[in-house]
Amino acid sequence: MTQRDPGGDRLTTECNVCDLGDRQLVREIETQAIQAQQQISLTRTQMASKHREMRMTQLTLNEISSLSPSTNVYEGVGKMFVALPMPALKVKLGQQLKDLEGENEGLGKKLVYLETTAKNSQTHIDHMLGRAGET
Repeated sequence: MTQRDPGGDRLTTECNVCDLGDRQLVREIETQAIQAQQQISLTRTQMASKHREMRMTQLTLNEISSLSPSTNVYEGVGKMFVALPMPALKVKLGQQLKDLEGENEGLGKKLVYLETTAKNSQTHIDHMLGRAGET
């Protein structure tokens, strides 16, 4: 909708989104969507890292399971190695694997939440812009 300004010389355009409150709302929603996308990227990277750790732990556990129980095994501690009984190492690796699975599951839930947040933010932005275009 175009109107003449009070002076009568210029034309001005009214836009529903041009309202200060609507602009701030759209900016807040855009900020939320951008943050959600950044968090999604970070969470996916963390999940990939946890998955690699799980795979390495599982491979190590498989390798030591194929060894005889009397085999000497060592664990790296800083720049040195410490002898560790085979059953203790198996228990430690098993617990580490369970912990990694739990962390990965938590990251999966976080990812679903963030993806939902990003989708909702985009829907709200589309709705705001669509509403502005209708007027």
